Amino acid sequence: MSKADIIGKNVGFGFSKKDAYQVLELVLDIMKSTLEAGEDLKISGFGNFKVRKKAPRPGRNPQTEEKIIISGRKILMIKPSSVLRTSSTVDVDLKP
Repeated sequence: MSKADIIGKNVGFGFSKKDAYQVLELVLDIMKSTLEAGEDLKISGFGNFKVRKKAPRPGRNPQTEEKIIISGRKILMIKPSSVLRTSSTVDVDLKP
């Protein structure tokens, strides 16, 4: 589902496309700034969002077999709520 799809679904609730776009952008900006600040984000009935740091690790170039160090990075962890996990309409795979 894209932003345009979400906006289109909100138009049916009395929002204009412009208003729906502005609301969606505002919500996403709040989510981004919260996670960038290192805070956890919890949306009740949906899930928990957390930014986790991954340490640098050894790896190799598969073409040349050269050993390299894969740099550390930040990843977004999403843990679905129990409501979302038990929903019959959504199949959530929690296996890595």
